Amino acid sequence: MTLLAFGINHNTAPLAIRERVAFAPDTLEQALLQARERAGLSEVAILSTCNRTEIYAASDAELDALLAWLLDHTQMNAQAFSRCYYCFRDADAVGHMMKVAGGLDSLVLGEPQILGQMKSAYAVASQVGTVGATLHATFQRVFGVAKRVRSETAIGENPVSVAYAAVTLAQQIFSDLKEDTALLVGAGETIQLVARHLKEQGIRRLVVANRTLERAEVLSREFGAEAILLADIPEHLHRADIVISSTASQLPLLGKGAVESALKKRKHKPMFMLDIAVPRDIEEEVGALDDVYLYTVDDLHAVIDQNKKSREAAAGKAREIIAEGVAEYLKTQRAQDASATIRAYRAQAEAHAAAELDKVQRALEAGGDPQQLLVQLSRALTNKLLHPPSVALRQAGAEGRNEIVSAARELFGLAAGDTHTDGKQERE
Repeated sequence: MTLLAFGINHNTAPLAIRERVAFAPDTLEQALLQARERAGLSEVAILSTCNRTEIYAASDAELDALLAWLLDHTQMNAQAFSRCYYCFRDADAVGHMMKVAGGLDSLVLGEPQILGQMKSAYAVASQVGTVGATLHATFQRVFGVAKRVRSETAIGENPVSVAYAAVTLAQQIFSDLKEDTALLVGAGETIQLVARHLKEQGIRRLVVANRTLERAEVLSREFGAEAILLADIPEHLHRADIVISSTASQLPLLGKGAVESALKKRKHKPMFMLDIAVPRDIEEEVGALDDVYLYTVDDLHAVIDQNKKSREAAAGKAREIIAEGVAEYLKTQRAQDASATIRAYRAQAEAHAAAELDKVQRALEAGGDPQQLLVQLSRALTNKLLHPPSVALRQAGAEGRNEIVSAARELFGLAAGDTHTDGKQERE
């Protein structure tokens, strides 16, 4: 069975494609079941974030089946998608998953959120029942290596995250946040981090808008913010100097008309708007309005690059840890392959022994000589066990495959020059 890591990310696909291939949390369970059934996958888990969509699978099916299902599910153009996706197999797949979990493949080098997102992807797939022994063992090894990367390197030091970059970008527009009001749309982990960074920078007022008021109120109590519903945004939008949005909505929440109305009430005082969501929460046309500075998650590259250099040295050590993790994975896989062979050979030997013992028992019941029957049992069982390797070794010797003969000597514990046969021809 082949292990696959298949997907697109911020390095291979623009936002316009990533948002088409994103899986909303409330559709993920159904997508997992469909992927297993229609793509012929034995096991499958899906990781979908603002910067990547990846499918981890254990399967004997061809890649074409997975690709066909994904294109049908997302209604993506095959030609456009073919230029964006990547696919890793077996050890390369494990290595890629370790890089992702360790933050080495993130837009923000070393960012910590991705490990939690991958754990969530594993948990959802486990709950749905699309994780089997192969993916379970793989994810556990990936999580173990990611933990080592976090604990043994400095890759997570210094505040370099999408949330931190968002606030830094806002400060480039509004140098003094102490006079500003920020509207945060959504109440997930990214928005929570944004709220924390804004409070640390002394933002004057925070407003949190969410689909459910209860979740917005949780953040409001933590950060001293005001909680509103998504439906109430048009009434409060004009108050916001800064709008940062990160929801799982499949449709835009803020359109050009609503923002135009807010700008009139603000007397065209500038607004900074950052849409971190994939798919986007803010219509692209909003960026054409005067007095609006609209950015998307892809615009954070420049801000983040300024802070990446301090983590580059740590990334080298992290890659060494990942290389060790892949080597351990391969060692375990080889051991498992050997164990399967041992089990098969033991089962074969036990079947031979049972068959010969049954013959002896019948002969004893018929009055046969026990001493003679024991000798016959020993000889017959020895011949049964030695016949296949004897034939294979003669064939290998005749073909000059001396490495097979040498391996057999090591396997059977024979000294290099040992040819002792007690003067008798070996029997088959």
